[in-house]
Amino acid sequence: MQTSNRAAREASKEKIRKIIRNADSSKVTVIPANKKEDFFTDTSPRNVAIYARVSTDGEHQTHSIEWQQKYYSDYVNRHEGWKLVKIYADEGISGTSLKKRDAFNEMIRDCEIGKIDLIVTKSVPRFARNNNDFTSIMDKLAALKPAVGVFFEIERLYSLDPNNEMPLGFLAILAQEESRQRSNLMKKRFEMNCANGRYPTPPLLGYNFDYDEKRERDGLVINEDEAATVRLVFYMYLTGKSTAEIAEHLNSMRRKTKAGNEKWSAGSVLNILKNERRYGAVLAGKTYTPNFRDHKSVKNRGESTQYFQEEHHDPIISRDDFLAVKKMISNAKYGGNTYLPKLKVNTDGVLRGFVSVNPNWGAFTAEDYCSASAVVQKR
Repeated sequence: MQTSNRAAREASKEKIRKIIRNADSSKVTVIPANKKEDFFTDTSPRNVAIYARVSTDGEHQTHSIEWQQKYYSDYVNRHEGWKLVKIYADEGISGTSLKKRDAFNEMIRDCEIGKIDLIVTKSVPRFARNNNDFTSIMDKLAALKPAVGVFFEIERLYSLDPNNEMPLGFLAILAQEESRQRSNLMKKRFEMNCANGRYPTPPLLGYNFDYDEKRERDGLVINEDEAATVRLVFYMYLTGKSTAEIAEHLNSMRRKTKAGNEKWSAGSVLNILKNERRYGAVLAGKTYTPNFRDHKSVKNRGESTQYFQEEHHDPIISRDDFLAVKKMISNAKYGGNTYLPKLKVNTDGVLRGFVSVNPNWGAFTAEDYCSASAVVQKR
């Protein structure tokens, strides 16, 4: 059986060999394909868009984006057949997401309605640092009628050249990985600084960031003019005023915020009351960024390391006042109709020593309930 099968396969192979040997190419007429476009020598008219982006909003980066726009405007004007449609520039925007990249998204829409034939940009990382976004945009532009190509000037690669598909894909992956590594480096730098008592210090009403002679280092130094507003906010809340009432009072007094304006809201008052730095402590790591691609910060509920230090700088209000306000805020959150939460302990009967649990007393901890119960048991 095996011998007959082998013989059949050999016979089939021999037929194929005869067909190939007897093929007569002289009878075939070859019709050449249309000559493919050579991007670097083509001079046909093109409506060209320039895309420029920098990821931070500093003075140095402003210089960079102005330089990019000037350079590529001249670049287009020197190229025969090219006409500059518009320069699309995103300043202070990350390339890991298409969100908030208003100029980029406007450019893509203009491509879709036929205003643009070609996009010129500095490099793959300037165009996108998210591999999925990069691939989807390349596919979308290539599918347009007519197709829109992207020329990456540093890499000297043109997106509509099929030979460039692999190197462009590889470069997009590298750009994304570079952003991930940069994000990890920033997180590590944050952790190292916090572990050594160096915390990020955003502008804070009541303080200036200056040289602290007491601790002989740069840090938070009380600004007495602003501190008066902070003390007033805590005093009013402790005496029963709501955050909305406090905001209205500050507006009428024309008290200034840290930004220098005179517009207060209940939310801005609450932010003052909840910030532990007002009593000299620091809690770093209240939020964290799970995904480097979208840079979205979320509340840290134990997923990321936090750092806490008391007596880090001079306090504006006392620790006891801060903790009292914290209890009041928590009690108000659970619908308490009194400014200070109360515990009621059963003093008689079979439930003697038991404390009724009610959401209005949500500010109390388990230790608070145990302590209250213990008072009755000692009688």
